[in-house]
Amino acid sequence: MLLALDIDGTIVDWDEQLSPRVRDAIRAADAAGHHVVLATGRSLQGMLVVARALGLSHGWAVCSNGAVTVRLDPDLPRGYRVGDVVTFDPAPALRLLRDFLPEALFYVEGADVERTRLVSAPFPHGELTGAVEVVSFEQLLHVPATRVVVRSVDHTSEEFGELVARAGLHGVSYAVGWTAWLDLAPEGVSKASALEVVRARLRVSRKQTLAVGDGSNDLEMFAWAHHAVAMGQARQHVLQAADEITGTVTEDGLAAVLEKVLAQGGP
Repeated sequence: MLLALDIDGTIVDWDEQLSPRVRDAIRAADAAGHHVVLATGRSLQGMLVVARALGLSHGWAVCSNGAVTVRLDPDLPRGYRVGDVVTFDPAPALRLLRDFLPEALFYVEGADVERTRLVSAPFPHGELTGAVEVVSFEQLLHVPATRVVVRSVDHTSEEFGELVARAGLHGVSYAVGWTAWLDLAPEGVSKASALEVVRARLRVSRKQTLAVGDGSNDLEMFAWAHHAVAMGQARQHVLQAADEITGTVTEDGLAAVLEKVLAQGGP
C-alpha cells in the first residue's frame, strides 16, 4: 500500500514529541514493504528531521503542501534528492494579506528549497525548522515561491480565518492551520496532486492508497485516497471528510491505524 502520512498532529504532537509506539508502527509498515510517504506542509528541512527520527532512509516524501517532492535514498551524498518543485509569484497574495494583516509575519520558501528561506521578521521559537534569513517585505515579493506562510501572533485561529476569508485570495491554494497560521501554495497544488505523481511512479493501485491527517491542508489528500483516516483531535470539517476516525495524536491514533493495516493487510 501507499501510506500517506501527515506529520504534525499525526506522527508527532504539538511539542514535536514522537511516541515510541507510533515510531515502531511506521517502521514495521516500512519493513513490511508498504510505501510510507510523509506528506506535510513542512519544508524539506522540517520533513528530514522527522524522517531521520523514524529511520526512514528510502522512498518518497511530499513537502510544502505538495509544492516539493523529495526522493530519499541512502546512497545519495546527502541521503535525498529534491525532485519536483512547483513555484508561483507570491507578490499579489503578499500585498493583499499585508493590507489585512499589517503586523503579520511572512515567510517565503524559494525554488532553491535548501537555501532560499526568507522571513520578514523572526517567527516564534520552534515554529520554523532550520536557518532562515530576515529580509525586507519588499524583497519577499520578488522570490519565485514554493510556499508562503503568514503568521499572526495577535489573533486566534478563528479570527485569523475570518480575516483571510475576507481578503479574497485568488491564484493560490491555501489552508489555515491550528494557530493563526496560513499556508499558501501554487494554485492547484496540494498534498494530493504530489501524491498522485508519486503513486503513478510507484505503480500502486488507487485502491491501495491510505491517508492519515488532521488538518485543513489534508482535505484534498483525503479526497484523493481510497481510504482516509482523520486523527481524533481534528476539527469537525476534517472529521466529516474522512472515511474513518482514529484516536488523537496523544492516544497514538496513527499507530492504531497502521497496526490494523499490518494485521489485516488493509484498513
